[in-house]
Amino acid sequence: MEPLVLPPREGRTYASARRIRLADRDASGRLRLDAVARFVQDVATDDVDETGWGAPDHLWVVRSMRIDVLEPPVDDDHVELLTWCSGTGTVAAGRRMSLTGDRGGRVEVDGVWIHLDSGARPQRIEHFEIYADSAEGREVATKLELEEPGGSAAVDWHVRVSDLDLMGHVNNAVYWAAVEECALAGGFELRWPLRARLDYRHPVDFGDHLRLGYSASDGHAAIAFVVDGVTNAVARLDPLNDGR
Repeated sequence: MEPLVLPPREGRTYASARRIRLADRDASGRLRLDAVARFVQDVATDDVDETGWGAPDHLWVVRSMRIDVLEPPVDDDHVELLTWCSGTGTVAAGRRMSLTGDRGGRVEVDGVWIHLDSGARPQRIEHFEIYADSAEGREVATKLELEEPGGSAAVDWHVRVSDLDLMGHVNNAVYWAAVEECALAGGFELRWPLRARLDYRHPVDFGDHLRLGYSASDGHAAIAFVVDGVTNAVARLDPLNDGR
């Protein structure tokens, strides 16, 4: 596992906190992956709104995300969140976030976000010093790495009106709910330390006929989000502790 990007020695960081509520947990009390994704996007929005890098002049859409559940939050009631810019690119920036629970839960998130203008077109990032300093010279890549799962089972996934956000597409966190569904169907254990990755290739919209192709073997799981034969997103889950 590659080393985590630690909080910067200099530059901007943004701190917040969230209470883990009933709708954020599964039946065992575990903080679900889709809840983590909601926390991440909400705190990221609070951060850019404070610096002037938020809507309506600047829009950010996630390109890829990695969630490392180092200590699954099960008994935790609150999480402290710390976020900072982990890298920059021509039209993209990296965002790291640490979630620390009040009873030992720990989740680390790293994502790449594409910068759009007010018309939702990719726009070059300029005068980004308030975030670039904390990136400490690191560059981000927008190339997607996850391969499509082969030999998968497939199920339909109905896109609801409530799944859409202000961009008019299925919200980032909804993908993670589907990931949880397929992982459990494939027998992947979500209550242990894990690494979950998701690459967003194309948006999913209301009215799309979405099918989820998934496979699970040797303690790993992969999920494809397929619309009319085109894979719009790919997710993969792997255990972090092989000897568990």
